[in-house]
Amino acid sequence: MEESVGQFLRRHRETRRMSVEEISRATRVPMSSVERIETDRFDELPGEVFVRGFLKSYALSVGLAPDEVLARYTSSRRVAWVTPLPISSPSKPARGRRFGVAIAFVLLLILFTLALSIVLKPRGDDMPQELSHAAASPLRIC
Repeated sequence: MEESVGQFLRRHRETRRMSVEEISRATRVPMSSVERIETDRFDELPGEVFVRGFLKSYALSVGLAPDEVLARYTSSRRVAWVTPLPISSPSKPARGRRFGVAIAFVLLLILFTLALSIVLKPRGDDMPQELSHAAASPLRIC
């Protein structure tokens, strides 16, 4: 049976006579994460990107090729290195988009009505009284 990734890394760490604490300091990976890596508890680590980064740092600190360690990890986990796309139901975005368009349409209709009422408002009442009386009576020139 082939050695697991964690066992492989632990064996190389012990060969170099390094402690878990030294690996943690060298890689800046928390000691608890180093211990999880060595016991192959990858599901308890944060996200796939972090796991791969931790493995790469660990491999470099014990003098291994990071690509070899990552290949072992990938084959042992049988996971594809892809970014998952978010799954969305087609009915919700369409409904939400229609609702937003309806609100925008109502607001535009209100603004258009307000602008039209300002433009079409009769102007006779807007004149100051002094001017409106002066316009009604003819000018007298002496």
